Amino acid sequence: MSRPLNILFLSSEVEPFAKTGGLADVSSSLPQAIKELGHEIRIMMPRYRFISERKFKLHDIIRLKEIQVPLGKSVEVGNVKSSFISNLKEKVQVYFLDNAKFFGREGIYQNPVSKKDYKDNDERFIFFCRGVIETLKRLGWQPDIIHCNDWQTGLVPAYIKTLYSSDGFYKNIKTVFTIHNMAYQGAFPHDSFEKSGLPKSIFKPEGVEAYGKFNFLKSALCYADSITTVSKRYAEEICTSDEYGAGLNGFVSKRKKDLHGILNGIDYGIWDPLMDEFIYRKFDLKSLDAKLDNKRALAGRLALPFKETTPLIGAISRLVDQKGFDLVLEVLDDMMKLGIQFVMLGSGEKSIEKKFESIQKKHPNQIGLFFGFDNDLAHLIEAGSDMFLMPSKYEPCGLNQMYSMRYGTVPVVRATGGLDDTVEDHSSGGKGTGFKFEKYDSKELLKAIQRAVKVYQQPEEWKKLMRNGMMKDFSWEFSAKQYVNLYKELLRQ
Repeated sequence: MSRPLNILFLSSEVEPFAKTGGLADVSSSLPQAIKELGHEIRIMMPRYRFISERKFKLHDIIRLKEIQVPLGKSVEVGNVKSSFISNLKEKVQVYFLDNAKFFGREGIYQNPVSKKDYKDNDERFIFFCRGVIETLKRLGWQPDIIHCNDWQTGLVPAYIKTLYSSDGFYKNIKTVFTIHNMAYQGAFPHDSFEKSGLPKSIFKPEGVEAYGKFNFLKSALCYADSITTVSKRYAEEICTSDEYGAGLNGFVSKRKKDLHGILNGIDYGIWDPLMDEFIYRKFDLKSLDAKLDNKRALAGRLALPFKETTPLIGAISRLVDQKGFDLVLEVLDDMMKLGIQFVMLGSGEKSIEKKFESIQKKHPNQIGLFFGFDNDLAHLIEAGSDMFLMPSKYEPCGLNQMYSMRYGTVPVVRATGGLDDTVEDHSSGGKGTGFKFEKYDSKELLKAIQRAVKVYQQPEEWKKLMRNGMMKDFSWEFSAKQYVNLYKELLRQ
């Protein structure tokens, strides 16, 4: 198929408009990379109240009440606004489905004060999914592909294959669904299914039902023409393990022939030590000595003494069990005995934060902590650390290990998901890009750190590792080409 494709990319969050995690970065960078390959791609997302009309120059393209969405026994109305995201090469149009009742709030999925999910998240994203389909006809723009991301968009393939299947406008549209994290499924009581308007016949284990609940993610797994996830290893893990598959591994494995692992890319326009405005001193492969100035600045920022030849290990993460910080806490005292320094930027479970603080008090010259999020500090940790720690229980893709390699910061990771796909374990002669451990166990984590510290004490061997990582190319272009090939393959079927 030689003509440019029309692609609608759906996401509940897109950088710079709304973000809680990596999904927003992917939903901004991937469409721009696909547009650069010569295809017409547009994005659609909810219009949350905090998305400023003035700042982002939003303008109306479909007025209020023109979008009518059946929801249970009532009809909810919406309108559509538009803006753009752009890099130096391309502009991508973004549509915002607006409904003050559902999206006129300060949070995306939960109340920012109570930290609890909104009770009507089912209705909010039923409205979004069906509203997207209703919007397309009003726009008069017919995509070849609708690319859905995570459970919030999971009902779109089900609607297209059932309620809208006899409408010629939607007949030839193919759907792709990307799983960014199987643990988040959008599972709601049976009552929620009644609100969706979907045929009663599909509420069954072979359809949209899982463990007695209406499951948005499973709806997509059942009805999408193709399923992708964000690394090859994670694609295998979610088929074979109940833990990784979060109870749906049996169902995913039935669709294995339609499942593709396509690694996320990273945006080198933002994450490049030679261009980075957030770090103390810019550097590249030819000026590695300048990395030391960033290490000095990082130590100063977190009130640690600067020690040139002491290995400094950095971490940036949500502080939740998935990210492996229970392992870190078990061996943090032992890590300190190795004569290292450790800095961490993150937020999450208060119990984890308190445990880190109590250990820090024992080692004030070795541990620096910042709870919360600080973009400048995130860049400085990548630039100033010698090693970067990601001991995740599971990690569908992971981005920080790829950022780290670009900055000559050697990753120490657990061999799972995208961490396993992107990091090559060190072997003698300066081969590899980092250090990996297999078993989810604090002793194995400590052994990996001990290996890394031993190699760090061999400067020439360590520099080879740094250079290997810096020369890796994880840019979006490669991933974008794989998605386009997948789209074309679907359209040939």
